[in-house]
Amino acid sequence: MMVAGFGCRKGASLDDLTEAFLLAVAHCGVDRAEIEALATPAEKQGEPALKALAAELLLPLIPVEADILPEASARTLSHSDRVVALKGVPSVAETAALAAAGPNSRLLAPKVSSRSATCAIAIGGAS
Repeated sequence: MMVAGFGCRKGASLDDLTEAFLLAVAHCGVDRAEIEALATPAEKQGEPALKALAAELLLPLIPVEADILPEASARTLSHSDRVVALKGVPSVAETAALAAAGPNSRLLAPKVSSRSATCAIAIGGAS
């Protein structure tokens, strides 16, 4: 399973989320049709732009509970001291993608950023 994970500011725009998604797809060298789901921390699942992007892409939006995100921390490629202080993980987008893609998942590249959103793509691994 290939998952695009997102972190975003409250009220992030659809344009910013779309830009982060398209940058991540290009950065990872994958076709956007290969993405099977979007993921974000459960606290962000109600963000209108995230819901709109999932609807536009015809993909499910997987909410990842905050207590599950740290389990993926060791597999991240990016680290933000600010995000660790605020969220307890090195990268929200990366941990959301990894957690949603499964326990043996890996990132295809470090997260990318737009003005108010980050996006990372993870692929599930064999059990």
